[in-house]
Amino acid sequence: MHTNWAAFTAAEPELARTVEQRFAAYTHHVLATLRRDGSPRTTGLEVRFSDGELWLGMMPDSLKALDLRRDPRFALQANPGEGTGMGGGDVRIGGRAVEIAAGDAETRARYAEEAEPPEQFHLFRTELTEVVRTSVEDEKYLVVQVWRPGEPVRTLRRT
Repeated sequence: MHTNWAAFTAAEPELARTVEQRFAAYTHHVLATLRRDGSPRTTGLEVRFSDGELWLGMMPDSLKALDLRRDPRFALQANPGEGTGMGGGDVRIGGRAVEIAAGDAETRARYAEEAEPPEQFHLFRTELTEVVRTSVEDEKYLVVQVWRPGEPVRTLRRT
């Protein structure tokens, strides 16, 4: 089961706000895709939250775009920033990427208005399968929040 960003935000507004803030703190993040042979590929990526979607835009024929066309599963890690502070925690999103066809000029134009991509680009909207935030609480507990579509956030605390 998977859902879009708007449904996640409606279900878990506080966690969604924290996740968006973590992604907004830095421009570049890490996207993991699957190569043809099934091995992982990690690459840098800018992301955009708009119109109730989490968007992934890519250069034409980039390897990550070709990976997602072949196998839409991805993992996205927010840039942790400098040092070990990770203000707001470590944030990861898993899901499937759905390419917006070149024929969907309206959606692509709305995205291009905000993101100003190159003339040719791949555009994917995401269907979420998991959102995870890991943080430290009271300098004592490792706190892991896990959300999956159709389920409430599960919070695990470890010492």
